[in-house]
Amino acid sequence: MTATITITLDEAYNLAEKTFIKLGLSEDHAQANARLLQSCQRDECDSHGLYRVLSCAQTIKTGAVVLDAEPEVEDRAGGIVAVDAKGGYSLLALEKGLPMLVEKTRKLGIAAMAINNCVHFSALWPEVEMLAEHGLVSLTMVPSHSWVAPAGGKTGVFGTNPIAFGWPRAGKYPFVFDFATSAAARGEIELHRRAGKPIPEGWAVDKDGAPTTDAQTALEGAMLTFGGYKGSALSAMVELLAGPLIGDMLSLESQAWDNGRGATPKHGEIVIALNPESFLGAAMADHMGRAEKMFSAITDQGARLPSQRRYEARERSLANGTVTIPQKLYDDIRAL
Repeated sequence: MTATITITLDEAYNLAEKTFIKLGLSEDHAQANARLLQSCQRDECDSHGLYRVLSCAQTIKTGAVVLDAEPEVEDRAGGIVAVDAKGGYSLLALEKGLPMLVEKTRKLGIAAMAINNCVHFSALWPEVEMLAEHGLVSLTMVPSHSWVAPAGGKTGVFGTNPIAFGWPRAGKYPFVFDFATSAAARGEIELHRRAGKPIPEGWAVDKDGAPTTDAQTALEGAMLTFGGYKGSALSAMVELLAGPLIGDMLSLESQAWDNGRGATPKHGEIVIALNPESFLGAAMADHMGRAEKMFSAITDQGARLPSQRRYEARERSLANGTVTIPQKLYDDIRAL
């Protein structure tokens, strides 16, 4: 049985922030990144929580990220916000550009933000939750490194290419989903490798294109998309919308940029936001209520909404004020 340690939420934040600063990140970047990792760990999403401190350390070691980058926000065209992350991590760039995106979306009904020249950090669901807190519907996506083979292929072309969507709900947690278009997040495979556990069939193939359940072999081969050709088509869509459309890298280009260093991906991100009030006017309450009827029709029959387990985990963590992580992970972070 894996040994664990329980720490407070504040200790989780402090552990991440102090480690990031020790690794050389500026205070602004360290705090933005620590806030996100704390929220992911609070929601018991281990692959996107404090575990990500280790991949950050590896990326920083390679020199692939600008430690003190100051994001530059540009008001580009009517409904477009552009943020140049200047080679830094994506979270601070998002936080800097968010106020202008919210303002434009409320004014115009729909707006988009392009974040360019950023190094990937972690999950997307906290980002769409931020927009839901402002009463906005949102959709965001990013490419990554070309770890994922297209349906019918055996060589990586796509990234894990996550898509996140957020829908605000009055007095309730928003309807949120965030999933990779690969069969699993790469972090999940890495966690299986660290734990010495096999991965499920259908997640990956080896270097020769043969199915594998060995996590290390999977990391050396290629991951697979979910849903065969459907997942493959969605992954291609993410590449186009968050790559060429906003003038940033494809996953193949990010992989070439990495050049075997083992850094986290460098890419762009597109965030699309919509204001329900602009679409619906005085009828907004009625139509948002119709959405609630659909949610009830799902949950009343015992099915769950996306993120339900995560929200339940959040309630437990907030009630206890603690999170539990593997002792080895805690020791590895402390060793940094």
